Amino acid sequence: MTSMTNPTLHYIFDPLCGWCYAAAPLIAAAGQLPGVTIALHGGGMMTGERRKHITPDWRGYVLPHDRRIEQMTGQVFGPGYTEGLLNDTTALLDSAPPTTAILAAEQVAGQGLAMLQRLQKAHYVEGRRIADPPVLQALAAELGLPEAAFAQAYASLTGAPTEAHFAESRRLLVMAGGQGFPTLALQVAPGQPLQRIELGQWLGQPAAFAAALTETLS
Repeated sequence: MTSMTNPTLHYIFDPLCGWCYAAAPLIAAAGQLPGVTIALHGGGMMTGERRKHITPDWRGYVLPHDRRIEQMTGQVFGPGYTEGLLNDTTALLDSAPPTTAILAAEQVAGQGLAMLQRLQKAHYVEGRRIADPPVLQALAAELGLPEAAFAQAYASLTGAPTEAHFAESRRLLVMAGGQGFPTLALQVAPGQPLQRIELGQWLGQPAAFAAALTETLS
């Protein structure tokens, strides 16, 4: 074991990634560990040409994965999502707006992780359209973020700044040796190499994951 000072866990994710929702309890548990910083890196899984409207084919594709995630982890997929959103062919799946909201929440109040968690619940439990700016503004209000400050930060981070964030996240993903989302990598200190942490073995076991991480960091 190595003695570590102010380690950072780099979390490369996407708010529309089902397996990131599966890993959410693990990230939440890591976020409770003293002295550990979680740095959020949105990967832009569904942006640009990869954006899509929900279709029956998409519903048929994701539901088996969602059921598997629910069985493995206990993460809830609510009827607002399974019977509502996944049947709404006017709904657009776009990672950029919710990622911008996460960046804005972090900039305004250091609440990026709380915003990610709220977005995941809004999408997978409540079936809300998290690519719609009014929904994002409402979620920010639910978190207690100042309305004007969040709106201003969201506007300033929309577009090129968010695209730059995606590009940097993808570079980090390569550096960490990750294959996709979610990827978690430990960095002992700035400038030190990234050590990828395998999340799959811990899915559904947040307490055991936190204990193992604590041992690694001790």
